[in-house]
Amino acid sequence: MITIKNVEYSFDSLKVLDGVDLTILQGEFVFLIGATGVGKSTLLRLIYMDLFPQAGEVEVGDYSSSTIRRRQIPYLRRKIGVVFQDFKLFEDRSVFENVAFALHVTGSRKSTIKKRVLRVLADVGLSHKRNSFPHEISGGEKQRVAIARALVNEPFILLADEPTGNLDPESAAEIMQTLEEINNHGTAVLMATHNYELIKKLRARVVQLKDGKLSEMTM
Repeated sequence: MITIKNVEYSFDSLKVLDGVDLTILQGEFVFLIGATGVGKSTLLRLIYMDLFPQAGEVEVGDYSSSTIRRRQIPYLRRKIGVVFQDFKLFEDRSVFENVAFALHVTGSRKSTIKKRVLRVLADVGLSHKRNSFPHEISGGEKQRVAIARALVNEPFILLADEPTGNLDPESAAEIMQTLEEINNHGTAVLMATHNYELIKKLRARVVQLKDGKLSEMTM
């Protein structure tokens, strides 16, 4: 489903990815671990093609970083859900409207939008908060809204970039439970984190990025 082949990427003279290989299969849960600033976010950006490798190739479904055209990138991203550490919600829109935004930009019908939004809000346990605004809900709830928005286009993989980084331990545990449930329903998850305690609580594949190299880990 996702194949990264001998990928290299540098910022100025700093090489953050050096011959990286990674394959993620349908329905897998994979932790991407490594210290802050080691290049985890860069690897995720290469997958949703916000960046392109300076050497090597990234294949996502039927798309390749070597051949994809700029006009195809929005279609690729509809198949990939992305969740960030800082939520990235619209403060002047309700929970429902924040999630629905991802469907409005694709031109979905109103009936489809309502049905999908209500379903994903139920999936993350926030149906009762659909009319609330971001300033009225907790940090953990904001992250669940962000997860719902990432899922509303029915992606085959969810990329989560330090999704618990700004949360207290209780909220972080709730987010991990939500991600595990999403994965159990068949959506692959690739989660970047430097929180080793979270990894110990969930049986999943672990890969470590260190000194530009990616390696499998046994936890």
